[in-house]
Amino acid sequence: MGLKGWNVAVLVAIGAIWFAGSTQREKRVVGDSHTDRVALLEEQVAASPNDVARVRELAQAYLDARAPGMALASIEHAPIAVRTEPTVEHLYARALLDQGRSADALAAERRVLMACSNPPIPPPESEGPICSSYLIASATRRAEILEQLVTLGVEDANAHPEASSLAYHNATRQVSFSAAR
Repeated sequence: MGLKGWNVAVLVAIGAIWFAGSTQREKRVVGDSHTDRVALLEEQVAASPNDVARVRELAQAYLDARAPGMALASIEHAPIAVRTEPTVEHLYARALLDQGRSADALAAERRVLMACSNPPIPPPESEGPICSSYLIASATRRAEILEQLVTLGVEDANAHPEASSLAYHNATRQVSFSAAR
């Protein structure tokens, strides 16, 4: 092999190394349809991390974008007063469930129900009760389902659809009595 052959071989090797070492684009964490909304909410939360409504909206946006890990992180990095607010804790439980952590989600829902059953005295400037009837009903229903999942030993509901269906059925079945005359 002559000098010309070696030059071609070296150039091909350099080209192959350059091609193999180039950076590749990573898949986005949040889909394109949610990017603008999430970016705006991230900026708003960064500007005012104590704003419960903004943290809740950001966590919900992450859940809508199917990024429960990001929702967990946004809540876990919020100040303690924001994290312990029942509506935020309820979203936290949903994110935990989506991450396959049923027992932790059940504990979070129980904290929501405890906070709603023993609410602190609201300050006079508040808009109303700390827990809406929707929040109480939703947390109660989810806690019942989660309790069945934990009882059946299902940690990740998505990985075990049959057991999840059984847990849902057990938690939502209704019994009715009829009085005989």
